[in-house]
Amino acid sequence: MKCEHCQFNTEIVDRLKNEAPSPELLEDLTDVFKVFGDTTRIKILWTLFDSEICVADISDKIGMSQSAISHQLRILKQARLIKARREGKNTFYSLSDDHVKRIIEQVIIHISE
Repeated sequence: MKCEHCQFNTEIVDRLKNEAPSPELLEDLTDVFKVFGDTTRIKILWTLFDSEICVADISDKIGMSQSAISHQLRILKQARLIKARREGKNTFYSLSDDHVKRIIEQVIIHISE
């Protein structure tokens, strides 16, 4: 039995197979791929694969300033690839959903073949 979300995805894929994408969809798709086209942003996404983490910890793991990380986090958040949760004075970041991780994993599989 498929969940509603899977059924919805199947409908989208079936529609896309039979229709040319709209100019708006093509633009949105291009924008997302542009966001993936930056090494620092990929490092940040990789850091968020398995846990929610704050800017200071991301900065320590990647070895970049917190302001540089914050700038990249804004871009990732605008692209809806990550989400933020405030707890007191701290903000914790995580991947928006499993799709983000799967996209990166699929590209790694592709380039490894």
